[in-house]
Amino acid sequence: MSRNISSRYPVEQNGRLPERTSCFTVALLVFALAASVPVQASTEDRQLADLFAHDKVRGTMVIASLDGRTTYVHNSPRAQHRYPVASTFKILNTLIALQEGAVKGKDEIIRWDGHQHDFPGWNHDQTLESAFKVSCVWYYQELARRVGAEKYRDYLRLCSFGKLDEPFEATTFWLDGSLRASAFEQIELLRSVCNRSLPFSAAAYETLGEIMVVEKTSKGVIRAKSGWAVRGLQQQGWYVGWVDTCRGVWLFAMNMDLLSQGELPLRQRITREALQVKGIID
Repeated sequence: MSRNISSRYPVEQNGRLPERTSCFTVALLVFALAASVPVQASTEDRQLADLFAHDKVRGTMVIASLDGRTTYVHNSPRAQHRYPVASTFKILNTLIALQEGAVKGKDEIIRWDGHQHDFPGWNHDQTLESAFKVSCVWYYQELARRVGAEKYRDYLRLCSFGKLDEPFEATTFWLDGSLRASAFEQIELLRSVCNRSLPFSAAAYETLGEIMVVEKTSKGVIRAKSGWAVRGLQQQGWYVGWVDTCRGVWLFAMNMDLLSQGELPLRQRITREALQVKGIID
């Protein structure tokens, strides 16, 4: 087994294309109850399973409609197991930081302190938007210092997201494995974000939606965040987000075991192929 790891907290990069539709406007038509009902589909989806088998990947995939009426799952037992959230926490972390005034908007600059990091994209001043795109650890750690551990504890309880070990360090808990969540829990968090049922302002939701855009297709806009958990004996990769289409919103959460850094692109590729076989994107 190869483990080519170049950093303790690896970078995750996402591109950005223009926003065209918003899941938030569609979400107003959805029953509020859907946000509180866990997705627990047990039937194995053969199309999704074949995608993982083709690349000899051990993992799980959950794709669900925003209204909760349709769910496709590969490897339901794994989808119920909690794994370190890694950089996928930047979705909720961004909302918390905006709500608490730790950052005022996507263009607010935090100055680089000159410390050289392994990833060149981190070695300059960052805005919230640029830091989200390159998963800049030092930027989000500065936001975490401004927010504080007690606020994080409160928000995680209010949002009913994952399991947080106690005690925890406010600047590393999403990186060191203290916060873990399952693929099903990721789906429920995304559903709550799209439904705007969490205790955040409209401005915070809008800013998050803007910085999460990674791709625009003829059928809709993909918003997503990747994650790479490197602590422990087995590394895991994440890719979570949603697709805004004219026919509705689709949520997705992909988790996989990683044997090497070279497998990282499989997170996005398998997810994109899964969305294609389900007719959600081109």
